Amino acid sequence: MTTSTSAPSSTVTDPSFLDLGVPKDLASELDRQGLTTPFPIQVATIPDALDGRDVSGRAPTGSGKTLAFSIPTVARVTRARSRRPAALVLTPTRELAAQVADAMAPLAARRDRRVATVYGGTNIKRDIAMLKTGVDVLVACPGRLADLVQRGACDLSEVRIVIIDEADRMADMGFLPEVQRLLDRTASDRQTLLFSATLDGDVDVLVRRYQRNPVRHVEDDPVEEAGDVSHHFWSATRDSRRPQTIKALQQATPAIVFTRTKRGADRLAKQLAKAGVTTEAIHGNRNQNQRERALKKFADGRVQALVATDVAARGIHVDDVAMVLHYDLPGSDKDYVHRSGRTGRAGATGAVVTMVMPDQEKDARSIQRALDLPGGSTPMDLDALRPGTPSTGARSNRPPSNGSTRPSDDSSAGSSGGRNRTRQSNGSAPKNDGGRPRGGARKRSRRSRSRSNN
Repeated sequence: MTTSTSAPSSTVTDPSFLDLGVPKDLASELDRQGLTTPFPIQVATIPDALDGRDVSGRAPTGSGKTLAFSIPTVARVTRARSRRPAALVLTPTRELAAQVADAMAPLAARRDRRVATVYGGTNIKRDIAMLKTGVDVLVACPGRLADLVQRGACDLSEVRIVIIDEADRMADMGFLPEVQRLLDRTASDRQTLLFSATLDGDVDVLVRRYQRNPVRHVEDDPVEEAGDVSHHFWSATRDSRRPQTIKALQQATPAIVFTRTKRGADRLAKQLAKAGVTTEAIHGNRNQNQRERALKKFADGRVQALVATDVAARGIHVDDVAMVLHYDLPGSDKDYVHRSGRTGRAGATGAVVTMVMPDQEKDARSIQRALDLPGGSTPMDLDALRPGTPSTGARSNRPPSNGSTRPSDDSSAGSSGGRNRTRQSNGSAPKNDGGRPRGGARKRSRRSRSRSNN
């Protein structure tokens, strides 16, 4: 396995997409979208992927990995036959599948290639009819795809390009056995591209079993690109937790509030609404249309708080989230990282608040130790939610985690080493969010990053 580390350097001129070997028609489409300068993970992986090599990329959400695999896939994919896709992208969540397809579709249109999604919560008859007409690049969640394969509606034997996106999250959600069964059905001479925030443990099993002499690229996220995010652990009781949450939301919105259960998310959303906080709940029991409507309202600024289970910890990318609030303590340091990564994106400021019940102090300290966060919990301090306020008892920048990923990994790595970069999100230019006020004074216009680099 060949390994490289992509580390931005201010002394090297940024290459263009054409310099990386991207075909002119695809480079022209990227330019039309305002995407002119590749991100580090794209510079590292696109040439190898265009050459047909297997690639293992350690890259966080927000690093530009979606285009890193979308460009080579569209450039190399052949036209598919009925029920037999030619390329397959596996993602852990419906939201991420939809966002990958949105990012890939304009490129595919330049080559007259068809991109489609299949995932739970939608009409499977629609999927069957769509596959029958022919899908060149299929973006899928493992469960729905396995169902379609079992029904005979989809044959993976002609898939010669496979992308496994957010493989670590697949492992966390227990999808790897199904992923392996699906990969076993693809062509033996396929190209396999794998992207993950970590490349060890269960993810390494996929690398060793399904990739041939892969080129391994690791993106190093420089500290100065991390958003200025403060982390606070507040002592709470069963009676005080909800009032504290309401007061925090009155101080800092837009916000995402995480609960442990679906029922808890629905209950808290109703309670917050009664207190005058506009909310929407999003979790696995909501169908896809309900989830998309909730996300759109939040992205458009019509909702102050999105109350979510861990289904929203990845795959949902909304700019300018002022605060992430853990109403229920995350189950692990990994869950803390994934949830907290929704704020401080693209170098913006943000705050992460964790409610700690008396019987959760030990678990909270375990998370703090694993992520090198300030230890212990403190009484509620609303002044701490002001931009630039340090984390409780320590510093303000996001800490590194347990050696594999850090909360800052979820911010878009667009501006490396002080260089000017065109932000790869809907083709818009970079914004400086650092000085915006919170709460009611904060600008309420924000954008769902459905066509971002994820």
